[in-house]
Amino acid sequence: MAKSDQVSLLLVLCVTVIISSWMPISHCAKKPVGVARKEDIPFIKCQVCEKLASQVYHQVQAKQAEISPKKVSEYQIIEIAENVCNLKKQEADWILKIDIVEQGDRLELVEQDSEGQCNSECKTIERACQEVLGYSDTDVAEYLYKNRPDLDSLVNFICKDLTKACRKKPPPVPKDRIAGEPFIAKSSKEAEMDKLLKSMEGMPGAPNMKMYSREDLTNMQNLGNEDAEDDDEDEDEEPDFPTKLGKVLREKDSKKYDWKQRITKGVVDAGEKLKSHSNRISNQIRQWWRGKKNILKNKSSKTNKAEL
Repeated sequence: MAKSDQVSLLLVLCVTVIISSWMPISHCAKKPVGVARKEDIPFIKCQVCEKLASQVYHQVQAKQAEISPKKVSEYQIIEIAENVCNLKKQEADWILKIDIVEQGDRLELVEQDSEGQCNSECKTIERACQEVLGYSDTDVAEYLYKNRPDLDSLVNFICKDLTKACRKKPPPVPKDRIAGEPFIAKSSKEAEMDKLLKSMEGMPGAPNMKMYSREDLTNMQNLGNEDAEDDDEDEDEEPDFPTKLGKVLREKDSKKYDWKQRITKGVVDAGEKLKSHSNRISNQIRQWWRGKKNILKNKSSKTNKAEL
């Protein structure tokens, strides 16, 4: 096994051990995921296009403000355009705030104050976004980088010139259309878990973490509480509880240790090891290449002397 593969495996194992240390096997099953309703896409395609154009524009502006005074690069814009329709990436979090509402013979995309559970409507918007943008993400990035347009110009370019998503009005919604599910807002805990999983998605070896869903990680916090309840029962049975008060309090304090910090610390430590290993390999390659060039140079000089 190559060293890089070993490091990736080590990274995944570190994160897996941290997470699975409090997770019972019964919590490892995933809940069913919503499926996109393709028949709804024609009714929302134009609105989705306008929203994705707005998201690309504002996310590029935010990136520019973040790295100022440096100028945002074309590569950074391409990265935003590539990820804005992918729910596995943070750039597509805007989709989680959209509710599809039927109003008369039209479907309206209504933005909510917080992120919601991702079911069929969420997947439908993602699918519509991907169909609209297609393989045009690099064209969008090039247009943004070279022209620095305002929002209206970008919307017209993407939705009318490039994709033609808004060149004609959407068809009326059939009267027998089955209504979608209601919008259910996430709790703050669920939102944090989703962000954690997305941040781990881009790490080497992270695809192996797919066995753990957001629900799996959310349930981890309950494990410490269950243990604490067991301790309370044991304490009632102990007649000499006051003499063991210090021990009990120390155990409770240790169980209250923030589980999010445990995950974050494990990921950061493993990332630092990976970075250190990468730098070491890079230095070894540079040294090897310098040695190789010196050997070739010496051979060339000896050949020239022999010819003379």
